[in-house]
Order: sequence, then structure tokens, then C-alpha cells
Amino acid sequence: MSGIWLFAEKKDLALELLTIGRLLASQTGAKLTAIVPEEDSQTETYISRGADEILFLSPLPETMSLDAWIPVIAEEVKQADPDIFLVAATARGKDMAARLAARLQTGLCSNCIALRREDNGAIIMERLAYGGVAVQQVACPSRPVMATIPPRTFASASPESGRQGTSRKLAPPSSSAVRILERKTKERSTLDITEAKTVVCAGRGMEKKEDLALAEQLASLLGGAVGCTRPIAEELHWLSNDLCIGLSGVPVKPDLYIGIGVSGQIQHVTGIRGARVVCAVNRDENAPIFQVADLGIVGDLYDVAPKLIAELKKLPGR
Repeated sequence: MSGIWLFAEKKDLALELLTIGRLLASQTGAKLTAIVPEEDSQTETYISRGADEILFLSPLPETMSLDAWIPVIAEEVKQADPDIFLVAATARGKDMAARLAARLQTGLCSNCIALRREDNGAIIMERLAYGGVAVQQVACPSRPVMATIPPRTFASASPESGRQGTSRKLAPPSSSAVRILERKTKERSTLDITEAKTVVCAGRGMEKKEDLALAEQLASLLGGAVGCTRPIAEELHWLSNDLCIGLSGVPVKPDLYIGIGVSGQIQHVTGIRGARVVCAVNRDENAPIFQVADLGIVGDLYDVAPKLIAELKKLPGR
């Protein structure tokens, strides 16, 4: 095996990829190479967590986007000829992975949730299919085997003392086919739902946008964040898309998930599989959410939520 490569545009995602990368590399003694932006140039951090080599991407001019690195990365991969190339499945990462796969003339498994090596050396990748009700196994005969890995699929790699490795900076691209004319900051929730220990999810059972205040109050009292189902974000536009939980949004792994007015369609449930405790409030006793809930309350959210809020306010320190 000639090596395992990974690319992530953010440090936390790179540390997650190092977990699966280190596992695969340890099985054959392969070299593990990480490609990360130079603004996160913490060489020791990456080496102690499994990287044998770090390739830093230097900052680009304001008129150039990160995908200007695609030709440079593709050439590096061709020269090194690794067996596996993993990319963090951010919006930009998925786009870059597809274009890199085309340049490398290899296949790409999107939203991969697991990888394993067979006795014959074949790499088997797994991804959710049919809205999350089935797991599809994928094998790619070409090399490198490429896969995009959704955020929070793996825990961040733990540091290991005494590890050694190398680092170098890649020569920046001299030009780009795309020129950025203007940048605008996207409004985001103050608390990242993928990092929150408690997530209160607003579902389509809420009748109007103002009712989101119930979820916000509950989340505030619990020190958590507010998320939502796809209709709330993509159809009604009551909340931003980065708060959408599920197959078409982001997965969450909180200690406590509370769904208010959430029916529990499989596309959403797929995104909360990592939650330790799932609580649900829905007036329909046959709602699918109760099939995965550890605690279910059959009742009108407009009766239950205010009572929960009132009881929480009675607790010491509130």
C-alpha cells in the first residue's frame, strides 16, 4: 500500500479524518498524509494525532477561492499514488472531491460513514441509501479510492506522544479559472448545533414562525442550541439551512435531543442517530419519532413546551 491521504479545509474536520486514516494506516503500516490550510499550521497537533506528513496550503489572494488548489493537489496525488484519499464533506469539500476524482480518473463514494479493509486488500466503503433505511456497500476498482466523510462521522483523533513526522508547503497556484468579485459574511447561529450537548429541534408541528420562541426558550434554559427539520429551513425559511438536521442537512450527536412537533421522517432520524438520549413531543401517538425516542410525550406542543419551560425556570440557579 502506497499511502493514505486526507484533505480538510478546517482543523476540527482534519482531526476527525485522522481517526479513520490512522486506523487504516495502522493495518498495513502505510504513510498518512494530511492536506490542510496553512492558517491551521499546527504541525505538532496533526503529527501527534497520526499524520506522518502534512502538506500546507498557503493563503491565497482575496480574488482566488480554495478550489484554485485543485490542479496542485491533483498533481501531488498523481506523484504520490496513494491507495486512499479522504475528503471532509463540507459544501466546498464535496465539490472539490468530485473535481479531483475527475482529474484523477477514479471513483468517488459520497457521504461515506465507514471504511474497512478486506482480507484481499479491497477497500469497502459504506454509505446510507434510500433515505437512510439501508446501508450501501461500495468498492472502487480504481486507485486512489476516494470518499467524502460527513462531519462528526468520527471522533477527533487523540494525541499520542513521541510521534514524528514532516511538513512542507505546497507551491501556490499561479492562476485560477474563477475570480472572486465580492465576499459576504453568512449569518449563522451563535451556537454550532453539531457541537451542542443539547439540541432542541423545531418540527413542522409548529404553526407559525413566532412559535420558534418556545424552542429557543427551552434550548436557552438547557444551555443548548436550536435546530430544525428540513421543511422549517428549506420550505418555510424560518431558520437557516445550517440548522437543518438530517440526511439533507447536518448530523448531530448531542447528549440530549428534544424534538418538538417533529414527525420523525427517516431523512431526519438519520441525522440524530448519534444522540445519546432522544426525547419527543408530538400529539400523534403514531408519529415515527416515537419509534426511536427514549422518552416520548404524546401531547400538543403548545401545552407541553410551556410547561417544560415553566418547570425548568423553577430549578435552582434559573
